[in-house]
Amino acid sequence: MSAGDLEALLRVTSATYRAGRPPDVAVGTYEGALGRLVLAVTAKGVVACSFEDEHTIFERLTRVVGGLVGPDARRLDPVRRELDAYFSRRLRAFTTPVDLQLATPFARTLLQMTMAVPYGTSTTTADLGARIGRPQALRAVGNALNANPVCVIVPCHRVRDRESYPGGTTALERLLRIEG
Repeated sequence: MSAGDLEALLRVTSATYRAGRPPDVAVGTYEGALGRLVLAVTAKGVVACSFEDEHTIFERLTRVVGGLVGPDARRLDPVRRELDAYFSRRLRAFTTPVDLQLATPFARTLLQMTMAVPYGTSTTTADLGARIGRPQALRAVGNALNANPVCVIVPCHRVRDRESYPGGTTALERLLRIEG
């Protein structure tokens, strides 16, 4: 979706949209090694780096985050630069702040733990479950990781024994190859 298409979508769907006003939530896309990712940034940080389509992310942002949602390349550029550096193996740790408000409280806890898993290493759902005091909750841990709204940046791909990955098996394998 181009910036013009997004602008047209916003004019029709957002009661609060005002052309020229900086959005509360900046949205756009990133084309890279994994294909298209939908990005969104709030004042707190990256709230979405997702394999889902733009309309789904826009709807979720409008419902959960609220405020004016719209294009703002200037606010997305730092995230795009870090993704470029990560995919070219020049970046091992993202420095852009993360805003996990699209995740459930349970998922937030798990996603924060995955951010502590070092580049090039991995953990398991059993380890994460044990660390939060729920060693039998393997399916709940896997489901929470699969709902990661900030994929790649919040490295749920480093949890290797899951049945699925939000971007699919090909994306998961590519991320693991990048990290060696």
